[in-house]
Parts: sequence; C-alpha cells; structure tokens
Amino acid sequence: MSDLGPVAWPPAPIRTERLVLREPEARDRAAVIELLASPEVGTYLGGPQPRDELERAIPGAPSRHPGRFIVDLDGAMIGQITIYRETGHLRQAAGKAELGYLFLPRTWGRGYAAEACAAALDWFAGALPGQPVVLATQTANVRSMRLAAKLGFIEVERFEAYGAEQWFGMWSPAALSH
Repeated sequence: MSDLGPVAWPPAPIRTERLVLREPEARDRAAVIELLASPEVGTYLGGPQPRDELERAIPGAPSRHPGRFIVDLDGAMIGQITIYRETGHLRQAAGKAELGYLFLPRTWGRGYAAEACAAALDWFAGALPGQPVVLATQTANVRSMRLAAKLGFIEVERFEAYGAEQWFGMWSPAALSH
C-alpha cells in the first residue's frame, strides 16, 4: 500500500445515516483484533490471523494511515474500509486505488458495508476526481461480489491467485454519472 497522493488526511469524519467513518483510535484496538482474528472474516483471506500475534503487533491504537477508515456504529467500531494506492499484491491493481472492507460477522446482512463503502467512494471521488477504484475478491465470496455490484463495480476479469479464482472489478465515478 502507499499513500493516495495529494489528499489532505485525515478528512473530517464522514457521516452517513447510521455510521461514522473516521481514523482509528486507541478504543478500537480490541475490535480490530477481533476482526482480524475472526475465522469468518478470514475465510477468503487466507484464514484468521492468530490472536496472540495480533495482540503483540497492535500494542496500542491501531495504525493510522491515509485511506484507512474505521466504521463506527453508535460509538463502537464494527469494521474498517481501506482505499489505498496498491503497490502490487496483484498485478491488475498495481498503481490503482483499491477498495478493501472488513466487518465484524455480527454486523453482516444489515447494509452497513454498502452504506460505509458508498460513503468512502463518494469521499474518494471528491478528493481525487475522475480516478477509478479497483476491487478484487474471491469468486467464492458471494457476499463480497454482491456488494461490489451494488456499489457499481464492473467486472474486468477473473483470474487465479492465492489458490482460488479471483474476481477483479473497477468503479469509476465518470461511468456512474453517464
């Protein structure tokens, strides 16, 4: 990952009907560890990360960096969204802004991910007008593919990586306005 270029960071908290997207704070530590250690969350990401390793790796507040938003519901973290300029974990994404999202399983199915990701994409379109955003997910992750379609991502290709078929899509504010 790398920075987003000429973007003022952090932006003011982004408020939606039910959520706030904001920078990580010390109070988010336990929820971040729970998120990354979750077997359900890790299903399509190579498995959960070991809790003891996360406890050591995140001794205080979760890291803050341009493009990382904590999704807050009623004062508590329920997920995170990232929009980073990708440095090449997938050749298809190299140099492009890539959307990532992780939510605590107890919040799934309530529309929080769609609401939060739409707000993050709106922010991105305002901060870097005309720039597309990419997203990659395993085709087996039906929920993620459904969310990508709902957000307006268009399939570009499918390919094999990390031992599974991957779906790669692109979102463009210009394409959505026509």
